[in-house]
Amino acid sequence: MARILAINPINPQERLLKQVVEVLRDGGVIAYPTDATYGIGCDINNGKAIERIYRLKNKDRKSTLSFVCADLSHLADYAVVSNTGFRMMKRLLPGPYTFVLKATKLPPKVLQTRQKTVGIRVPDHPIPLALVQMLGHPIVNTTANLSGQEPFFHPEDINEALGHGIDLIIDAGPLPGGLSTVIAIENEDHVILREGMGMEVLT
Repeated sequence: MARILAINPINPQERLLKQVVEVLRDGGVIAYPTDATYGIGCDINNGKAIERIYRLKNKDRKSTLSFVCADLSHLADYAVVSNTGFRMMKRLLPGPYTFVLKATKLPPKVLQTRQKTVGIRVPDHPIPLALVQMLGHPIVNTTANLSGQEPFFHPEDINEALGHGIDLIIDAGPLPGGLSTVIAIENEDHVILREGMGMEVLT
């Protein structure tokens, strides 16, 4: 079973966040809250940890993982986005959206689709945003579930089902549930690939 660390979801304690960042720097896999479901992640630059996540979820390698950025200030490092797309992201983020964009050369190949795209999230939750800021670069994001099954919204459920492959689970309490809306942006156009939370803003 994984270690569970309770962190205040409104005012995260810095000393506890530092403990989580150390786990990430050591190549660990964590479960953490977002504005949708709990996510499973690791340091974006740690290939072995990414491979652990694929095995843990029994996830098809053709199905890529997204990653969390703290804001849009370093977006150009990881993705190519048009002015129209950037304005859309600036309007909606932070929020329950995953944006699929053309990748630059920086994101690891394992996180890119065959079309050389990546999924980027800036969730409206202080814990993952603080972790990324403290770590200094993005963390991988995938729904806390077994591939193809319903997501988990409570830390104890994550621990029971997946704790054998996770080093640390952040307990920020039960989450309201739901999945992020996935939006692909190419040039000046956008396509909704999956309807989820936040759709009322788009319609």
